[in-house]
Amino acid sequence: MTLTTFALIRHGQTDWNAQRRLQGSTDIPLNDTGRDQARDAVAVLSGYEWDAIVSSPLSRAAETADLIAAGLGLSVARRVPELTERRFGPAEGLQAGPELDALRIPNGFRGAESEDEAACRGLAALEGLAEEFRGRRVLVVAHGTLIRVSLGRAVARTLQSIDNAVLNLAHHHAVDGWQLEYFNGERVVAAVQG
Repeated sequence: MTLTTFALIRHGQTDWNAQRRLQGSTDIPLNDTGRDQARDAVAVLSGYEWDAIVSSPLSRAAETADLIAAGLGLSVARRVPELTERRFGPAEGLQAGPELDALRIPNGFRGAESEDEAACRGLAALEGLAEEFRGRRVLVVAHGTLIRVSLGRAVARTLQSIDNAVLNLAHHHAVDGWQLEYFNGERVVAAVQG
């Protein structure tokens, strides 16, 4: 059985994360805490051998990937536009409150990419990487909502929010599909043999 292993890492913290603002596709950079989180992630990730590192092109994910790659003595293969965070439209930059509530519709916000659209886009990107890197280990740095909805669709489970710069480890098999081994740094199934 040929397995492709994915580490799916949410970028480190940004000021908007700390302020609990919706970021979406707005390009907000890492803050110092986020840079420290990216460097700290290296300790867990160094327990594996990685064949490739890819990331979203948004600066918070790209910088997280660059910091992790430097810590692992690797380089980032490329930025994958399809791994950009879900677009929240006019809700981006807002915090919980009346202004955000006024934009709410079932499963999202007016003028935003739907959760289903984001899940389809993200999972298609991951399946493309699984085909390209079949049987190898790929480290993907992207965004919380995109990882949550894409991975949730892949394993047919509703997942909680994704923590910054922690290990989410999933395995892909062309016939048997996806299996989640670690979520938010915690083991969820027994290790998979490949």
